Amino acid sequence: MFSSYIRQSKTALNIITRSRMSSNLAPLDKSKLTITKTTTPKEKIPNEQLVFGQTFTDHMLKIAFNTKDGWSAPEIVPYGPLSLDPSSCVFHYAFELFEGLKAYKDKNNNIRMFRPDKNMARMNKSAERICLPTFDSEVLMDLIGELLKLDHRFIPSEKGYSMYIRPTLIGTSPGLGVHTPDEALLFVILSPVGPYYKTGFKAVSLEATDYATRAWPGGVGDKKLGANYAPCVKPQLEAAERGFQQNLWLFGPEKNVTEVGTMNFFVVLKDSKTGKNELVTAPLDGTILEGVTRDSILSLARERLNPDEWIISERYCSIHEIEEKAEKGELIEAFGSGTAAIVSPIKNISFHGKDINVPLLPGEQSGALTKQFLTWIQELQYGDVESDWSRVYKLDE
Repeated sequence: MFSSYIRQSKTALNIITRSRMSSNLAPLDKSKLTITKTTTPKEKIPNEQLVFGQTFTDHMLKIAFNTKDGWSAPEIVPYGPLSLDPSSCVFHYAFELFEGLKAYKDKNNNIRMFRPDKNMARMNKSAERICLPTFDSEVLMDLIGELLKLDHRFIPSEKGYSMYIRPTLIGTSPGLGVHTPDEALLFVILSPVGPYYKTGFKAVSLEATDYATRAWPGGVGDKKLGANYAPCVKPQLEAAERGFQQNLWLFGPEKNVTEVGTMNFFVVLKDSKTGKNELVTAPLDGTILEGVTRDSILSLARERLNPDEWIISERYCSIHEIEEKAEKGELIEAFGSGTAAIVSPIKNISFHGKDINVPLLPGEQSGALTKQFLTWIQELQYGDVESDWSRVYKLDE
């Protein structure tokens, strides 16, 4: 039975490999795009009533794939349910990945996608890891641009608000055998959003978690797979019962800090040898998600922070080091980073029942550097400061 399964998997893998290499396999092609507009436009919800990820625009992008023909003609259609066979492999074996990025309206009413090339590259890495089809990043970015232009009336222009973009790729092959999918569906939906947390930009309390693991060496912690997220919900609920907003994920006997909730983690420590402040985040060792906001923060830090005063480190940092630094008065601040919240300040970490207090600015809800990064990134996202990080679409084109 096991040998039969191996033969089946190898055969399917050979088929999809040969198909991808074939010159007859259709690539993703924007010129084949068709648009079917909705006949029942939705009412636009006021910004203050938006709940993150609960409101969607009029249309969605859909593109099917199979290993015989390649990518089908892209379609923009009215937002609505998908029709899938109950035996589709996405339901049974988690052939699913997704991305999260944002678009903004600038002062000239242009649409700006923030660093979408990074998301597309990560999406292709995720697809390759679970044997789903890859695609031309430039083409998908432009297809998303067409969707954004069609539904541009939903993109908030006020600061703190944006359009959240969710590209998703799933295996749709029917049948209960575990093998490489020979059919897939890529779809993109849009959701106008405000602040990720209902409370706004406020510092949160964390529970350092070592009884459950978010990711492990040799696993897929660095990929944006749906299977990474569901197992983390129960520990989060348990932390919430004890009064904490998120988990601070620890790993290994050293209790190294990896991520916070679904975000990358940063901490600022005083280097006692040099007297400099050190900005620390975990290295990309295969267990850490290659966050676009993480990369943006590191790039801005290296570009804008004075090297005579700052050390920028991608290294392991244990909860014990953070605890010791706090006792010495050398813990400066800490925050999480991610697309949804940009930065999320941290005020407290509980480890085995002992509280580690994280300093905040007097009378405020964050540290100074956390606040600075939020300002820098938003200036780039809304086009107040020009950079090559934004892909700009003009509505009159």
